[in-house]
Amino acid sequence: MRIILLSGGSGKRLWPLSNEIRSKVFLKLLSTEDGGKESMIQRVCRQLDSVGLLPSTSIITHDSQVEITRSHVGDKITILSEPYKKGTFAAIGLAASYFHSQDQADPNETICILPVDTFVESEFFQLLHRFPDVLAQSQADIALIGTAPQYPSSQYGYIVPDPTSHNEQEYFTVNQFVEKPEKQHAIDLIRKQALWNCGIFAFSLSYMVSYLLSKGLPVRYEDWLQQYEQFAEISFDHEVVEKTNHSVVIPYHGSWKDLGSWETLSNHLGSNVIGSGQVSQNSVNTHLVNELSFPIQIIDLSNIIVAASQDGILVASKTSANQIKDKLGNIPPRPMYEEKRWGTYRVLDHSSMEHEKQTMTKKIDLLPGKNISYHLHQKRKEVWTILSGTGEFILMIGCFRFSVEMF
Repeated sequence: MRIILLSGGSGKRLWPLSNEIRSKVFLKLLSTEDGGKESMIQRVCRQLDSVGLLPSTSIITHDSQVEITRSHVGDKITILSEPYKKGTFAAIGLAASYFHSQDQADPNETICILPVDTFVESEFFQLLHRFPDVLAQSQADIALIGTAPQYPSSQYGYIVPDPTSHNEQEYFTVNQFVEKPEKQHAIDLIRKQALWNCGIFAFSLSYMVSYLLSKGLPVRYEDWLQQYEQFAEISFDHEVVEKTNHSVVIPYHGSWKDLGSWETLSNHLGSNVIGSGQVSQNSVNTHLVNELSFPIQIIDLSNIIVAASQDGILVASKTSANQIKDKLGNIPPRPMYEEKRWGTYRVLDHSSMEHEKQTMTKKIDLLPGKNISYHLHQKRKEVWTILSGTGEFILMIGCFRFSVEMF
């Protein structure tokens, strides 16, 4: 079995800490057992490793996030990069074409799709081992995992199982998929023993290759990449899962959460203050996450989130913080902080001057043994100030290269 982690996101719901490059899965905010912090993508990789599935795991992400992904997961995991953001159907088609034409994988091999922001206990990932047997026994095209709803939410999709189809393998035939219903409809679905759709599903490689061929789509990796820009932006659920004639669902009885909002994420921060500042004792259920160097004081304000970074400052009630996604619009501002394969940089100042000139001051932190890429700018003047550390600075003038040791 091969595991595909879908990674990406626009970085709007957890603004200002997240942005187009550093989406929520890269925020090192989750507490670890040793008192440290880890990101969502580091957590899910650690959990996959604990059940022996990490060696067979690959990650799909956009070109712009390959470097930050590599800095979080290391060099041992295959990363497939999308040239454009086209939704989960295009991403999964990319993976299938890669396994089929590049890896020459067994057509009967099971492919398991998993969102990288899945937040569950490690025991959950043992369920993934059951996918090959469930697919073989049920002869279903697709197998999914669903969890019992904790309340009638309109934020999740629902899977309605056939209650008469239960068997020894503890899976059900799927009767219906319902995407983000209204609250009353959700209540009715729960009465029918519907499950929340965890966004995790599995199928054989041959099924996906046959599906692509039936739609006249390419199955060679190079051809898929070449046509990527023309693909419609659509989800795999809508294009494939909801139209599948025979699918089954494995129920999960443990805790499953979506940490896609400040309201849910703040419950797993481990502390109500991260960074410089204080929250008064009479500020109940209030959290402060501050990446700036100056302190923030919160006094007598309950049930709010205050998040600050180089990109901006958010002050909002936890129940309404998701509105920031609409406030940012379709074109978010340029990220003021980025993580790269070689380290990080922060924009300290970005100003416009006369004659349309602009100035930008960055603070760059290079990791030991790493280097930034060679670059050339025709209409830019640069001034470098070395604050600390040692290294080598390479200056190219025409066809000549000068190397200077920096201390």
